[in-house]
Amino acid sequence: MQELYVDMPDGLQDLCEQLKGSEWLALDTEFIREKTYYPQLCLIQVCNGEVAACIDPLKLPDLQPFLDILYDGSILKVLHAARQDLEIFLHDHQQLPMPVFDTQPAAALLGHGDQIGYANLVKQMLDVELPKDQTRTDWSQRPLDSRQLRYALDDVVYLGQLYLHMRGHLFDRERLQWLAADFATLTDPLTYFPDPQSMWQRTKGKQMLRGRQLAVLQKLAAWRESQARERDLPRKWLLKDDVMIELCRRMPRDAGGLAKIRGLEPGQIRREGETLIRLIGEGAEMPREQWPSDKGRPTPLNAQQEAMVDLLSAALRLIADQHQLSPMAIATRKELEKFLRGEPDCILLEGWRHSLAGEALAAVMRGERGLELHQGALRLSPVASPRSSPAAPGPKRK
Repeated sequence: MQELYVDMPDGLQDLCEQLKGSEWLALDTEFIREKTYYPQLCLIQVCNGEVAACIDPLKLPDLQPFLDILYDGSILKVLHAARQDLEIFLHDHQQLPMPVFDTQPAAALLGHGDQIGYANLVKQMLDVELPKDQTRTDWSQRPLDSRQLRYALDDVVYLGQLYLHMRGHLFDRERLQWLAADFATLTDPLTYFPDPQSMWQRTKGKQMLRGRQLAVLQKLAAWRESQARERDLPRKWLLKDDVMIELCRRMPRDAGGLAKIRGLEPGQIRREGETLIRLIGEGAEMPREQWPSDKGRPTPLNAQQEAMVDLLSAALRLIADQHQLSPMAIATRKELEKFLRGEPDCILLEGWRHSLAGEALAAVMRGERGLELHQGALRLSPVASPRSSPAAPGPKRK
């Protein structure tokens, strides 16, 4: 395979001539985002099975020839754990590459575990041991040495091979269509720009707050998210989670009160103090009916419900084993708890997870199926029930 490092316009044009008309394109990026909100692109790696290249965006004045390839809808873009890579192109060029194939969720459907890393997947599927000595590289520094370029190229050289293996196995097992919903989410711009008003739900420590305090948290978290995007700064540089939680607990009304919050620097108080006090006041005065509800903190399960989740978990393990899948690839224990409660946003109520496991688990909850010990092994079997005993309703689909 031809391998290239492209840092000149003529070289980029020549590479793109070789990539035109490809059926698929393995794609990866190297970036940094420690000091920014948006990832800063430092290197692009591509491979079509015949040529593999590292494209240096820090040295090239214009990426347009490559962008014409990237946004060609007739070429499938193959990535691993694609979200951050795709986010870069959406932010930099206001468009997502399509169509895409992500080998990480695909690997889960072939029994390689949930959210497996690229190097581990290459080892499991191709029996190739990839070096991991460049994982902490600062990709913004130039020049790149031969070890760094080798590490970067390996991220796409084997990615194409993984895709070809997976495509055949998924087709043979009639699972290729299962990935449609995952890939649709990856190519939806809303995936990458959540509503700032919902960002309070991602705040570490929010379970310590109640009622009016959550209203203040919603105000502060929405402001932080909007400012982080506008200024292109990490969220924690504007306001750390633990500081935000303490602001919600104490609700200071003046600069003196802000000064008593540990972790809130004097410079922050000078720059943002008036804004923080205003936001705290707005949240504190919000009517009760507008207070956000922490759905992430459901009522604890009682002993009977805990036992039922254990039963569902055992049934799920049997179903997963039957289909040579990791149970975690189908549903976590948290999702099983949501399933038990009948929450409409449970992943077991939609798509392939519903047909594969959700229907059977609902039958377990209705008492129509149960675990049976047969010849020293557990199996999920129909349960004969008296005609006079009505079946308990299972969770309803959305």
